[in-house]
Amino acid sequence: MTRAYAFDPLPEPVVSPGEFVFAAVGLAHGHIYGMVEQLIDAGATLSLVHDTDAAKVADFLERFPQARAAASEQEVLEAPEVQLVASASIANQRAPLGVRVLDAGKDFFADKPAITTIDDLTAAREAVERTGRKFAVYYGERVHSEAAILAGQLIDQGAIGTVLQVASFGPHRIGAGRPDWFYDPEQYGGIICDIGSHNFEQMLYYTGATDGEIVSSTVANYAHPETPGLQDFGDAHVVLDNGTTGYVRVDWFTPAGLDVFGDGRTVLLGTDGYIELRKYTDITTNNGGGQVLLVNQDGQFRFDATGKTGFPFFGQLIRDCLDRTEHAMTQAHAFAAAELSIIAQRDARVLAG
Repeated sequence: MTRAYAFDPLPEPVVSPGEFVFAAVGLAHGHIYGMVEQLIDAGATLSLVHDTDAAKVADFLERFPQARAAASEQEVLEAPEVQLVASASIANQRAPLGVRVLDAGKDFFADKPAITTIDDLTAAREAVERTGRKFAVYYGERVHSEAAILAGQLIDQGAIGTVLQVASFGPHRIGAGRPDWFYDPEQYGGIICDIGSHNFEQMLYYTGATDGEIVSSTVANYAHPETPGLQDFGDAHVVLDNGTTGYVRVDWFTPAGLDVFGDGRTVLLGTDGYIELRKYTDITTNNGGGQVLLVNQDGQFRFDATGKTGFPFFGQLIRDCLDRTEHAMTQAHAFAAAELSIIAQRDARVLAG
């Protein structure tokens, strides 16, 4: 008899208006909009916004008119009502900002890659230990993907047995109008540290591992000589501390014929089956993204995750900040994913460029 799978109810707001107040500092990457929207949907109250680019602040206020522009970062850090600061500043500026936020007695929520160097990782860990505050990371390709969330619920129900390997692919499209920092590896962190950080987090999450070792990693600039600082390809092979493995490939080679920014896919191999996530598109069909394909001892199944799970991470993060718990993501997990991505990037063999 084929088993039935049950899924968690859609999340609801976890706080009343004004109970949890946050601000946004650093608008360099558009991910800030998704971060802010989801915190608001979970019940948080947006108070202040700051960026040195007035045009970015104006665009932000048009979308979130309930916010007020702060004259400086310090105004946000000194605002007594602000409990958390969210940021998608230039990548290598996120960790230093996070340390300042924690030292101001507030929690921090950074876009990935939240940390781009081992020195910054050490400083962030010391700040967490010193202050007792949270340094949370927006690993959006899992926490803001219903397909990824539904896959986790299937694994929790034993759908594929014990997960043995996570193979994750993160192709992206460069597009037009990228800022200068996008082409400077010191600022964006390198392709594995930047895009790949999503994938290392998924390896740890789905396998239940707490750490790992980079067996090999490579980077290249195969096809963009006009921007020598850009790495358009990267990959890494990881052995995790519970004996499972992971593989990640990231690139900037999404062709013009694809109707989304990238055909992000993840394959989860288990002892009793496998799951494939087609997060953003299901090519040659009208299915759209959010597709979860399951094959196990009972048969073959397809789930459309769209509208099925919501994004519980954000409400859990709010409650974690208020209750000083760790339900959304442990601090150790967030930092372990960052460390793997930093080491894989640092030690990568350069193939071209």
